[in-house]
Amino acid sequence: MTSTRIAGKTVDAWEKELPQLADLFSLKEIFWTNPAKLPFAEASNLVGYTKEDINAAEERLNRFAAYLRIDFPETEAAKGIIESPITSIPSMKEYLETVYHSSIPGNFLLKRDDLLPIAGTIKARGAIYEVLKHAETLALEHGLLKSYDDDYALFTSETFKKFFSNYKIAVGTTGNLGISVGTVGAMLGFDVTVHMSVEAKQWKKDLLRFRGVTVIEHESDFTNAVKKGRQQSNLDPMSYFVDDEHSIELFLGYTVAANRLQKQLAHENILVDEDHPLFVYLPCGIGGSPGGISFGLKQIYGDHVHCFFAEPTHVPSMTVGLMTQKFDQVSVKDFGLDGLTVADGLAVPRTSKLVASIMQYFFSGSYTIDDIETKRLLSALIDKEKIYLEPAALAGVPGALRLCQSEEGKNYLEKHGLLNKMNQSTHIAWATGGSMVPKVDMDQFYEAGLNTHLTKTVR
Repeated sequence: MTSTRIAGKTVDAWEKELPQLADLFSLKEIFWTNPAKLPFAEASNLVGYTKEDINAAEERLNRFAAYLRIDFPETEAAKGIIESPITSIPSMKEYLETVYHSSIPGNFLLKRDDLLPIAGTIKARGAIYEVLKHAETLALEHGLLKSYDDDYALFTSETFKKFFSNYKIAVGTTGNLGISVGTVGAMLGFDVTVHMSVEAKQWKKDLLRFRGVTVIEHESDFTNAVKKGRQQSNLDPMSYFVDDEHSIELFLGYTVAANRLQKQLAHENILVDEDHPLFVYLPCGIGGSPGGISFGLKQIYGDHVHCFFAEPTHVPSMTVGLMTQKFDQVSVKDFGLDGLTVADGLAVPRTSKLVASIMQYFFSGSYTIDDIETKRLLSALIDKEKIYLEPAALAGVPGALRLCQSEEGKNYLEKHGLLNKMNQSTHIAWATGGSMVPKVDMDQFYEAGLNTHLTKTVR
């Protein structure tokens, strides 16, 4: 493998230039800080999207609230708004501090995207947004809607559903994105096809089929499933492809979470400013959801928020893409990693060029987490807090301790003048999914965690 050239260099040359890559390729857990990160004011001048784009996305979701609360009664309590709570997890915090022999300074919260209505995962944000935007565009183009001021409850009517039945939506996914796209797309009346990669769980395929979605199973990884789905969709002028690798609409849908989180923190009287830094730890697959949320948070809090992505040791695609600055030109499989992980939602071997090219200026860094630790944390969170997350959703949970314990993390805090502010800080682990996992599967996850020994190899 050492003689094979990857983006113009051998593996040995890459490891010599970027020593942490050697640890990555040896499946060691690492903590990496992003040298390309810029002060917010500078970074903002390098991208073509602003707070106005986020606000426009939020306004669109607000327009569709009248529709959602009817077709999806589970959103009625929130008046058609798709949002999740934040919660303190004191027993889990105590457990983590005991296991890691260290303390978590400041507030420690869990963002419960596992409780998001309709789809039960973080993908409910960007995916549902993109489907709704496509439906709105078609309705306006064909005169079913006269303007944004119309009552969007019209989307529940048979007239609209019959109209949308003439159109198709397709998506390639490891599972959760497909559930969101498929559920809302089918409810609106679209003919939806979901291309599932080999990592996708059987229950996710079964759920989609139950909801009237066509599921095509691929014996290949996420990247190839997306490629095949895109190719098939592009052959049909009536088909719209939700492209997890290149979609700005997905990205902007995720950004809206930041506006909602700002209100939640204010409601809890949690300050975020120069003396009260905010740290957010987000599980990362292809990067759309953590990237969008991070971008949104930066628009609100600027340099006072620090976003770290968490990836499985076997699939650190965003870390590899940003470390090498080759983005989607390199795959973890190019470097000999197998891309296999219990965290199926993060099993994406190649990152999104769109997201990586934006986030290189904004996000603070990343760390990797071994599957053994993921399994153990899943069981511990059930034991300590009675919170049931799917494996991918645990990746952000140890982030605060990784930051405070690792040499790279300590150097980051010192460099940014944060060491003496940590007791006034807030840490948020973003729980990305779990509420829709069948009990039999969750029981298996739980038992697997009980049979592991938590190891720590922070660097």
